[in-house]
Amino acid sequence: MEWRDKGIVLAVRPHGETSAIVEILTESQGRHAGLVKGARSKSMRPILQPGNQVTVGWRARLAEHLGMFQIEADHLGAGGVMEDRAALAGLNAACALAVMALPEREAHPAVHAGFELLLSAFEDEELWPALYVRWEAGVLSDLGYGLDLKKCAVTGETGDLSHVSPRTGRAVCREEAAPYAAKLLELPGFMRGSGEIAEGDIAKGLDLTGYFLERRVLWPVDRQLPEARTRLIAELERIGRL
Repeated sequence: MEWRDKGIVLAVRPHGETSAIVEILTESQGRHAGLVKGARSKSMRPILQPGNQVTVGWRARLAEHLGMFQIEADHLGAGGVMEDRAALAGLNAACALAVMALPEREAHPAVHAGFELLLSAFEDEELWPALYVRWEAGVLSDLGYGLDLKKCAVTGETGDLSHVSPRTGRAVCREEAAPYAAKLLELPGFMRGSGEIAEGDIAKGLDLTGYFLERRVLWPVDRQLPEARTRLIAELERIGRL
């Protein structure tokens, strides 16, 4: 059994004295793990950093085996965020969430494409926090738990959507939401297509996606949102981007 694909390094775990088990988000094979021999060598260490984009070949005798990875560098973008604490926190959060939320060996090309877009935006502090929230919403959608933010669940109207039902994941317009606002989740403007990111919108977006990721994706398999995501929120608060 073998295949070759493009991918993003998600996690690296030491294995033995010189090897590592590497998890990669690939375009057509999904989240996939493999053994990399010589992973701690001077030539491989810079490549095997979370967030780096690589070409990977996998080979195993049987499909259910862990298998061996042969990895070549495509774009070593991880180094570009090392000096930016907030961007590094965003990268680590995305990698950790992908490992926790995505089923192993199940293709999610839209999530992979969104991750590539997020990686390209980390140098823009004004842009990437909103892209990160949208990427989390995309993970929900690709796993079958997408939020319905196009029209009001009560009236069918498409304007002035302000909240989301925590039960159904459907948007509610401001007038209908008013009596129940304390029980609903706030919907930031940039997630409903306004294009504007107002103060507090990133926090609202993270609250919204985090709520549904926990309850629909992670809790059913006895998992919590990763600590890396908590650190991301702390960093965004530190730089005034929440």
